Amino acid sequence: MAAKLKKGDTVVVLAGKDKGQKGEISSVNPTANKAVVDGVNVATRHTKQSQTSQGGRIAKAMPIDLSNLALLDKNGKATRVGFRMEGDKKVRFAKTTGEAI
Repeated sequence: MAAKLKKGDTVVVLAGKDKGQKGEISSVNPTANKAVVDGVNVATRHTKQSQTSQGGRIAKAMPIDLSNLALLDKNGKATRVGFRMEGDKKVRFAKTTGEAI
């Protein structure tokens, strides 16, 4: 099945402690139905010092469920994603504006 949200998309969080925050998707895990969004769902990881890296408290973006994310259209509003055929190519489009993504 085609992915409605992909790496590089700008999204808004619909539910949870980070509701209303916007960010860009840095990675998607379709089997777990989760995505990592920069600056959203940040957890503090306590890491031990090693020869290559400094230890301490490091902020890390954790995965968030795809159902809690919505794509932002060109107007900056949350929109659902649809699919249509343009010629012989399947493209994603924003349901609010009808414009291809």
